[in-house]
Amino acid sequence: MTTDNGQRTKTVLTIAGFDPSAGAGVLADIKTIAAFGCYGAAVVTSVTHQNTRGVFGADHLSASSVTAQLSALFDDFQISSVKTGMLPAAEIIKAVAEMLSEKKVSHFVLDPVIRSTSGYDLIDSQAARSLIENLFPLATVVTPNRAEAERLTGLRIEGAETMTKAARVIRDLGARAVLIKGGEGEGREAVDLLVDASGEIFYSAQRIDSRNTHGTGCALSSALACLLALGHTLGESVSIAKRYITEAIGSAPGLGHGHGPLDHFPPDFQIE
Repeated sequence: MTTDNGQRTKTVLTIAGFDPSAGAGVLADIKTIAAFGCYGAAVVTSVTHQNTRGVFGADHLSASSVTAQLSALFDDFQISSVKTGMLPAAEIIKAVAEMLSEKKVSHFVLDPVIRSTSGYDLIDSQAARSLIENLFPLATVVTPNRAEAERLTGLRIEGAETMTKAARVIRDLGARAVLIKGGEGEGREAVDLLVDASGEIFYSAQRIDSRNTHGTGCALSSALACLLALGHTLGESVSIAKRYITEAIGSAPGLGHGHGPLDHFPPDFQIE
């Protein structure tokens, strides 16, 4: 793959936590980015203690360390797109916001990672407020799951109407576009909702009954970052990324004793 400026591929940067099981966080992001033919670079914000069974703790890096990592990468690479995952402290969020504002990144996908599937709080209330104030206005799209959307808005999401209302509230908080993911819901269909300036679009796919869902949000946001970098519209990117996640769950290797990782290279997946 080549680009107009002669680069072999697009560079996509993930800024997130380190999951030693490689099902989520920067390791999962790098695999997803590679699956879309892009080059992945990573800035680590926190070293988590986790496996497929849950998150048991974390050692957060300093804001100065995050800034130093970002500076080194932006000084050397032409970064086409950025995604963020776990940003555990207000100081780290402000450091990331300052860098992204300075570098004027074209595409920025913000996955507001707040709580793990096992119930471990990954950021505190102060950091959540900082996320809204400092990063929402910079993001191309914010991608909360239902639980994260409920925490951000204080609303209970029980169907299409309340999902739409929550997405509009998040847009009112400063986000240009919001994708609320419905994978954690119930029913035969997994329904996501994209709300932006042009309106609302629902995306539906058959729900797969599987325990292998560790890191689905990380993979989806990374896929979106790649697709936007490759020139797809936001609507096209959501549709393709959702299909990728469905296939990645369907061909998951079944590793671990809890929520297993995805197959980040599903054999039958094609972008088009």
